[in-house]
Amino acid sequence: MNIVDRIGMEQMRKDIPVFKAGDTLKVHVRITEGDKQRIQLFQGVCIARHNKGAGSSFMVRKVSNGVGVERVFPLHAPTVEKIEVLTIGRVRRAKLYYLRNLQGKAARIRELRKK
Repeated sequence: MNIVDRIGMEQMRKDIPVFKAGDTLKVHVRITEGDKQRIQLFQGVCIARHNKGAGSSFMVRKVSNGVGVERVFPLHAPTVEKIEVLTIGRVRRAKLYYLRNLQGKAARIRELRKK
């Protein structure tokens, strides 16, 4: 293991839950406005996940006032306060970019049932 990978391993967070594309997430983001900080929620469906060590990221999509909003979050950044998994989706793809062209009931993702 080279020194870049070793430094990356030290920067990675340990409190991240297991999730994949299709899961509904609630992401608590730390927002800085001037000298004040607050926590803002971003709740939506994870449509992509990019795993690359300390540079990992994930994309969350939500529909706000009829407009689709997508946001990419770095997985190990200090701006992400915490991630909550609300539902586990049943999907057959790793990237759900096709949800951009769907709306209404067609854009729903089936929930994985517990056995």
